[in-house]
Amino acid sequence: MPGGDCRMNMDRYRIGSDDKLRLKDYDPEDTAGFKDKDEVQEKFEDLLDRLAEQQDRLFASRSNGVLVVLQGMDCSGKDGVIKKVFGGINPGGFRAYSFKKPTEEESAHDFLWRTHKDVPAKGYIAAFNRSYYEEVLITRVHGHVSDKEARRRLKQIRHFEEMLTTQNVLVVKLFLHISPEFQLEKIRDRMENPEKLWKFDPTDLQERQYWKEYTSAYEDAIRRTATDGSPWHIVPSNNRWFRNYLVLRLLVEELEKLGLEYPKPELDLSAFPIEESSLEKIDAEKETNSSSRPLLA
Repeated sequence: MPGGDCRMNMDRYRIGSDDKLRLKDYDPEDTAGFKDKDEVQEKFEDLLDRLAEQQDRLFASRSNGVLVVLQGMDCSGKDGVIKKVFGGINPGGFRAYSFKKPTEEESAHDFLWRTHKDVPAKGYIAAFNRSYYEEVLITRVHGHVSDKEARRRLKQIRHFEEMLTTQNVLVVKLFLHISPEFQLEKIRDRMENPEKLWKFDPTDLQERQYWKEYTSAYEDAIRRTATDGSPWHIVPSNNRWFRNYLVLRLLVEELEKLGLEYPKPELDLSAFPIEESSLEKIDAEKETNSSSRPLLA
């Protein structure tokens, strides 16, 4: 493939209800033919503008909520996606949540409780850095729940997401796909770089021993919860610039499918006349203020 194309087939990354999934069939180095960051930079900036517009329409219309579920192995870039993809939108309409080991209170409730309460209201976007899927991943890999219990929970998750969809919550599920070699490189970088050492967690090295088991658990979870109304997307993530571009593009396209519109005014604006002299006064004040504004250093 000579170069990336804005018309690239996005369905290749989509997992629906009838799709068979084997993660080994997806290359974490895939960049859809783009050679480097420079090739997508202009497209990325355009997509950021489109995302900001869609968020504005979403917040104004209050017709839908948007839940972005970010899953992936340790070091796959969940924090990076939140920073790069959502950094340019209005923070007033966005929330990011990171779900670590459940607290004692959270463990005393059903496994969906701690995440359900943070599902976004209509008009808002929320990103989950890990999610309720951890209750069928790490718990299954380490034998805290049986395979039978894990399958039961996956069925409940599927029903939960179907309920959210019927309540006009768009659920965008993203698996950030990396290789074990890439993960080791990132762990080593964290250990050797003083500015990144704070990110290092010894358990990351321990969990690497279970790569095969995690892969199997992820494949089963994705297969059992991928639906046409709430599909999964496999995001090749060894190249951070492509990961961010693809996530942003997927999200923008899903939002634009909603056909969000600004609400029509319920008031008769002709009942609120503004005198022409008042507008001229406002324009004059703006000109005065702009001329006296200090230059950006």
